[in-house]
Amino acid sequence: MTKPVSHHHRRSILCAAVALAAGIAMPAWAQKAVPWPSKPLKILVGFPAGSSPDLMARTIAEPLSQALGQPVVVENRPGAGGNIAADQVARATDDHTIGLMINGNLTIARILNPVTPYDPLKDLQPVSLLAVAPLVLAAPAGAPGATPADFLAEARRAGDRWNYGTPGIGTVAHLGMELLKTKAGIAPVHVPYAGNPQVITGMLGNQVQMALLPPGLAMAQVKGGKLRAIGVTSAGRSSVVPEVPSLSEAGVQGLQLEIWNAVAAPNSLPKAHADRLASLLTGIVRQPEVRQKILAQGWQVAGTAAEGLAKRMQADTAAMAEVIRKNNIRPN
Repeated sequence: MTKPVSHHHRRSILCAAVALAAGIAMPAWAQKAVPWPSKPLKILVGFPAGSSPDLMARTIAEPLSQALGQPVVVENRPGAGGNIAADQVARATDDHTIGLMINGNLTIARILNPVTPYDPLKDLQPVSLLAVAPLVLAAPAGAPGATPADFLAEARRAGDRWNYGTPGIGTVAHLGMELLKTKAGIAPVHVPYAGNPQVITGMLGNQVQMALLPPGLAMAQVKGGKLRAIGVTSAGRSSVVPEVPSLSEAGVQGLQLEIWNAVAAPNSLPKAHADRLASLLTGIVRQPEVRQKILAQGWQVAGTAAEGLAKRMQADTAAMAEVIRKNNIRPN
């Protein structure tokens, strides 16, 4: 027996027919929800192919594509330490653009350089903190001091006769070393280089006596017998390099510095979509095979949702802003 058509159903059909004939939009109650994403999702990366953020983006792209039912495309937009891509994400209004970013893009970008066109804390919404890693305080293999504490004691005695290298002014390695100088009572002079490979060359040639390096770069040289790992900048030992002590074990108190990769979205992306992304991403990075890939890249999975990333952004912004102001650090 055919069921009678309800009054509400007749009204929906009539409204749809009238709207179609008149070429106007149907009211919300007469429409079906548009699925999201409805086209490929773009992940903008502010660094070249093969860089650490690029590798992370490509690691999550395929499982995220499977979960969303749409292609996920990684696009490299290198420049300005990742801030060009971050600004493009902040300005995106297509609901299908997100970014994979590093610490600086989401924290001190504008504090370090006031002409940065976007404000990390106002123009971007946090989605997920994917992974973290400490920096490794590295020195030439023949550096003095039998223990990490002895090495730091030698650095105190050397004062400004020692140098430290970084991949540039305002980088996490630069700000972190200035923080370490305060915490450890050392005074090496900053020597900026074009990148970490040049920093390592400088250490091998004894132009600089120490540097904070990402674990992957540092440990490759340590295992090759060219560098020595003094300690890591995390509060305790890290699963990324469990064999390296934390600097707190060498007597450096109150130092906790990590580099990280995170996903952020423009504020224009509806919160429901951002929340869905956060839920999917936290699950994806915790999958055993994905976790192993990330560990092999030199990172420890964090997998926090938006709130966890927001807290990290606020805490790191406050800590690094103090270093910038205290040392009057400005980009070249």
